[in-house]
Formats: sequence, structure tokens, C-alpha cells
Amino acid sequence: RIFDLGRKKADVNDFPMCIHLVSNEYEQLSAEALEAGRICANKYLVKFCGKDCFHIRMRVHPFHVVRINKMLSCAGADRLQTGMRGAFGKPLGLVARVNIGQPIMSVRVKEQHKAQVIEALRRAKFKYPGCQKIYLSKK
Repeated sequence: RIFDLGRKKADVNDFPMCIHLVSNEYEQLSAEALEAGRICANKYLVKFCGKDCFHIRMRVHPFHVVRINKMLSCAGADRLQTGMRGAFGKPLGLVARVNIGQPIMSVRVKEQHKAQVIEALRRAKFKYPGCQKIYLSKK
């Protein structure tokens, strides 16, 4: 998995502005959703800013394993199944647990590309469930 994109080794003086996509809900974001948002923001910024004019960092990582207890839904399934007895389940996928106010994605950029970054993060927001906000860092 890739968590850093763009010009990673750029100094703080090269990219003085930092813009965050911040979660407004306590939720679980799947690894697939995080990947989709990352690709969406990266494609937009490469197209409108150039590939060396920004640095995207994914701030959450999918470590939490989600499990599913599969149930049969055919006729006579009650004879074959044990219901909730031994219902631990099989791994289904990975998710990142996100708290309220936790940054999901941060983009470092020059002042002149501020509007493009906000648009890129707005497009990435559509890939995630729940509510997110875009914040300009004060630091």
C-alpha cells in the first residue's frame, strides 16, 4: 500500500501550506475506500498542478480486521447451521478506525495551488462514508 504521494522529500519551505481532510464522525473506513480517495485526489492534482507540486500523505492506516459470520439462506438451512453458536466469523477485509477530528488525508502545497487542492479533497470526500470537512492548517 502507498501512503505518500507526490514530492515526498520536499522541505517545509517548498510547500508552506497544509490542507487536511478531517473526519467529522466516529467511523470505520475500508481499505478500498481509502485507496479510492487517494487515487482520486492524486489524479486531480497531477492533472492540474503537476506531479512534483504537492505531497499527499494518508494519515490513517487500515489495521483493523472486520469479520463476517456467513449464514445460509436456502431451504432447510436451519438443519445445517448452528446459528450464533461459535459465531467468530471469517476475515472479510481491513478497515481504519477514525475518530472525530482525526485527519484522514493531508496535502502540502504552495499557496498558488490552494484552490486545486480544496477541489481534489472535495472529490476525494465522495469516496468516503460519513461526513468530512476540509481544513487549512494554521501552522
